[in-house]
Amino acid sequence: MSTDTYICSVERSNVLATDIAADPGRYRTLTGERPTGPLHIGHLFGTIRERVRLQDLGVETMIVLADYQVITDRDAIGHVRQHVYDAALDNMAAGIDPDRSTIFTHSAVPALNQLILPFLSLVTEAELHRNPTVKAELAASGRALSGLLLTYPVHQAADILFCKANVVPVGKDQLPHIEMARVIARRFKDRYAAVFTEPQALLTSSPDVPGLDGRKMSKSFGNAITLSMTPDETARVVRRTATDSERHISYDPDTRPGVSALLTIAALCTGRSPESIAADVGSAGSGALKTLVTEAVNSFLAGHRRRRAELALDPGYVRSVVRRGNERANEIAEQTLDEVRRVMGTHY
Repeated sequence: MSTDTYICSVERSNVLATDIAADPGRYRTLTGERPTGPLHIGHLFGTIRERVRLQDLGVETMIVLADYQVITDRDAIGHVRQHVYDAALDNMAAGIDPDRSTIFTHSAVPALNQLILPFLSLVTEAELHRNPTVKAELAASGRALSGLLLTYPVHQAADILFCKANVVPVGKDQLPHIEMARVIARRFKDRYAAVFTEPQALLTSSPDVPGLDGRKMSKSFGNAITLSMTPDETARVVRRTATDSERHISYDPDTRPGVSALLTIAALCTGRSPESIAADVGSAGSGALKTLVTEAVNSFLAGHRRRRAELALDPGYVRSVVRRGNERANEIAEQTLDEVRRVMGTHY
């Protein structure tokens, strides 16, 4: 993406943010995640808090737990059912209100997935190969390019367009997915009729949350602090973090990734800068730093963990939230698919 294109995206996002604040009822947003394992603090800082903010403003919020997309880059679907319920728990513990927002699963909405076929006819193979996420995921997987991974951007476009979401909160690296959805909406209009709203990207200022080893925090890397951990479990994973032999603590992500990751996590949880925390620890060493990080994380997550534990006492309620969300998503998807069939001439 060129610098000029990104600047234009930022300008449009700023105008959109102003419009949302003035009239949130005009907007519907779609966000979500793949339920591949426990959610971690990177999810909380990166996406969940933003969707809670939009919900509380009055934006209609749709949250897809994209269980079908779990197998985009892996052979097995794993314990996906439990991961779905755990993700619902974490979203609600963070402030998502199921009476105001819709939490649903990808596989439970057949009409959504039926949209993928006509959408695939509107994009070229070359466009799919150029998608940055497809290229990045292929490189990371170390395996042959599957049809599901190649068409992943179209699946994401269907997630957005089926509910006619007109705002999607994203980071810079996800802008190509929004553009793909916009392209499909325009081409469908040109070929058939104006059924879909072109979604707009709301660029978020979400911080990059490093994993405990300095790499991106990821379930697959095993370097995450998950939201469901107990305080003692948090202490154990922080204590195991590899640092270095230098006793004086300093913030230097390039040469001290482990130490710097710990400082960044503490900074996010306390609202301070990593440099100021490093100055406070000084020559007390990595042990003191790890104690500080453990206390910061446990304090920051205390309310979330308390609410999560209370919700987990009633698993039937959590299942009912997902079930009601699936019913709502199916209603919307069926209406949209009916429109698509009518304008395509396949309504019998």
